[in-house]
Amino acid sequence: MDLASPGGAGPATVPYGAWPSPIGASDVAVAGVRLSGPVPVQTAAGQEVWWAEGRPTEGGRTVVVRRDAAGAVSDVLPEGWNARTRVHEYGGTAWLPLPGGGLVFTEWADQRVYRLDPGSTTPVPLTPEPAETAGLRYADPVPGPGGDEVWWVREAHSDGTIRRHLVAVPLSGAAGTDQAAVREIAGGSDFLAFPRPAPDGRRVAWIAWDHPRMPWDGTELRVGELGPDGTVHSVATVLGGEAESVLQPEWADADTLYAVSDRSGWWNLYRLPATGGEPEPLCPRAEEFGRPLWQLGVTTYLPLADGRLAVLHGTDTVALGVLDPATGELTDLDLPYTLFTSLAATGDTLLTTAASPVRSTVVLAVDLATGSGTVLRRSMTDEPDPAYLPEPRSIVVAGPGERDVHAHVYPPASPDAVAPDGELPPFVVFVHGGPTSHSPAVLDVEKAYFTSRGIGVIDVNYGGSTGYGRAYRERLRREWGIVDVEDCVAAVQALVRDGVADGARLGIRGGSAGGWTTLAALTTTDAFAAGVSYYGVAELIAFAEDTHDFESRYIDGLVGTLPEDRDVYIERAPLSHVDQLSCPVLLLQGLEDKVVPPSQAELFAAALAKKGIPHAYLAFAGEQHGFRKQETVVAALEAELSFYGQVFGFEPPGVPVLPLTGGHEG
Repeated sequence: MDLASPGGAGPATVPYGAWPSPIGASDVAVAGVRLSGPVPVQTAAGQEVWWAEGRPTEGGRTVVVRRDAAGAVSDVLPEGWNARTRVHEYGGTAWLPLPGGGLVFTEWADQRVYRLDPGSTTPVPLTPEPAETAGLRYADPVPGPGGDEVWWVREAHSDGTIRRHLVAVPLSGAAGTDQAAVREIAGGSDFLAFPRPAPDGRRVAWIAWDHPRMPWDGTELRVGELGPDGTVHSVATVLGGEAESVLQPEWADADTLYAVSDRSGWWNLYRLPATGGEPEPLCPRAEEFGRPLWQLGVTTYLPLADGRLAVLHGTDTVALGVLDPATGELTDLDLPYTLFTSLAATGDTLLTTAASPVRSTVVLAVDLATGSGTVLRRSMTDEPDPAYLPEPRSIVVAGPGERDVHAHVYPPASPDAVAPDGELPPFVVFVHGGPTSHSPAVLDVEKAYFTSRGIGVIDVNYGGSTGYGRAYRERLRREWGIVDVEDCVAAVQALVRDGVADGARLGIRGGSAGGWTTLAALTTTDAFAAGVSYYGVAELIAFAEDTHDFESRYIDGLVGTLPEDRDVYIERAPLSHVDQLSCPVLLLQGLEDKVVPPSQAELFAAALAKKGIPHAYLAFAGEQHGFRKQETVVAALEAELSFYGQVFGFEPPGVPVLPLTGGHEG
């Protein structure tokens, strides 16, 4: 992309929103390469680093990539294969390197496990064809103790019933046509995660939880004794419960475990005997050392060979540090990044992914001896000129009841344009999904697409978000559609009061749960002049019936239980309050979405049409929950920009005009 300044004679005076920008929607789509999970791999040719790349230009497929000892980068996974799992629908880690340079992975199309041998381009199936299409799904792989099998979390779908187990898949291929050769190690709960065999092979630890809890509500750390047949014969719960979220067990030695727990009110690190006992806090702080378990395989700390722990911790930003569990001393590494998202190590080299407000996501190798970092791969080959990037600032504003509300502000920025004297910029509230999630202040070309054109962005970590302790995220308990809306309004109105934003030109947009908050804000407040919902939830009763298993009881904690709280479900739903809506709405939806089915957007679009509210509904074939295809990202962003232009009164250059329908059909 051409990211040089298009001007040469100083900035022109142009209304906010109509600024020329070198950052196009296609640049956002291409910039969306997702880097994850770098790990060291010893091959016959030497030490390599492998990671996964999600590529919008290839239909969103996930490719395992290698960087060899000479620095050459190439694909491990052959063309046409896609290492991505559908466990929990959100997926997670779906591949594991084998000693010597082999690979096992879950293939997206059929969800079977395959083995790819070094030098081969033809993966061999390790699990059988399921009776139902994609009915046996695998995620979160770890090496089995004997080296001849890989342990997975398996999700089995059969006639509407879903069962999950820890299973062992032989590397020999014996289970490729024989389901009986896949050994069930442990089960007994609705959900399982983090299988961790003990160093001596006598035990296995894992995390378990049951409906209606979500993994950030309450989980249990279980330890099972393995019998001669390789299955768990006895189980003990050694940490956790209904109101304690425990994550990521790791073995300190054959008899001692580390784990993350929020028993203090924050996800902190603990050490405890494998047989149970009082957990010992290693570094008690009012910070998070864990993340919500939306995807299996998430790691936030790593035991190192010298006995120390590499840890990720923080609140608004995330630091990478090294913790001595013997003394509790935590030393942060001085690196120019504000977000880290995975950890692996080989010798004195730590592998991670990292990002900052001015740097896109990178695969990073960190020398623990010197603290220096080396970039191995960038998610963007051409990063935007910093002159077109906003300088985010983190703010805390007072919400209702003087509660703190955290947000990141991204002001308009361009070297090529200034607004006319006296004009204030339009601002759009970005609402993250989840809702039990967090939006970090890092380089986001999607935000820069708007800010470089003169549209400000405020990204709100409303009550219910992670990163600020258990009490903050539990503010949303039975208050979804209320607290999140109030916090978003409070954050953007603070900008209006401070003379930063034009109070008559405020928009709100969000995806999934953020789409719910968007629609709820539009139907219960008059704070916004426009709203954009990406695959958002519009009503709750059909959603609770139609959504996938992982989130099927999520609404219990966010709103209430059925049938007891049916009236609350109806009253809280944005669809019930379309009569109170008067501003234009843009709806965007993937037609293969199993998390928020298309029926949600269709119901809301029909209600808008019936009332005659200007709107557009764009549905995209082949897209699931979250747009991955380049052409979809381009179409959606250009439609959104055109939509804002029509509502806020500016003409964005270079994008097609989005037709808005006034409705009255039906």
